[in-house]
Amino acid sequence: MNSAFDRIAIILAAGQGKRMKSDIPKVLHKVSGRYIVDYVIDEAREAGLDRQILVIGHKAEMVEEALAGRKVEFAHQARQLGTGHAIMMAAPLLRDFHGDLLVLCGDMPLVKAHTIRRLIAERHKLGAAAVVLTAVLDDPGTYGRIVRDTAGLIKAIVEYRDADEKIRGIREVNTGAYCFDWDQLRPALDQLSDNNDQREYYLTDTVSIFVREGRSVGAIIAGDPNEGHGINSLKDLEMIEELIKHGTASGV
Repeated sequence: MNSAFDRIAIILAAGQGKRMKSDIPKVLHKVSGRYIVDYVIDEAREAGLDRQILVIGHKAEMVEEALAGRKVEFAHQARQLGTGHAIMMAAPLLRDFHGDLLVLCGDMPLVKAHTIRRLIAERHKLGAAAVVLTAVLDDPGTYGRIVRDTAGLIKAIVEYRDADEKIRGIREVNTGAYCFDWDQLRPALDQLSDNNDQREYYLTDTVSIFVREGRSVGAIIAGDPNEGHGINSLKDLEMIEELIKHGTASGV
């Protein structure tokens, strides 16, 4: 690596979190006395990602004020048009960047530094355009399913609403955390379309673009499935609180 900033984290933190039943931005809800997003920031920093860009949107000023003491940058996503769109909004801050781009979810407080380092190491080992953090769940619910080829590389990430019964039977799911080669992701973003039910630009669609272009996409499975657990409701918040309180999440 040529500099400390050959690895950058983008933390997705723009969502409102309607199911949280609160006016507070989702990432500013607290778990064990700390903001949800603080856990993600700290683990990314421990993994060596000293430059971090938070993509913010809902009540952005409140998020900036709450995190004023943190060494982070902000990109604004005024309209939440999908995860791919979020990266587009951060792209101007990456104009002179060439290296590993980690995309992390601001509502995944159990993700660990060693897992982030594994993502980076796997991408370099494979020479892949991207590596996805996956989890194997007993009840995969409505998470996007991971479809692998015979070599074990990712062939597609299929959203639940688009999956047939066979694909819905897959227990390996996308957590929403990735390591990309920014030089390969940047042109792929230009090919994203919002031609879908949600009228959003999905970051997961870059996987199909890479595969179509003959680029490899790898995956690592989280040692602890809870690392990929996002907080989308008060019930999730209570569950994560219990895991942290009792130290039952790996590495906690």
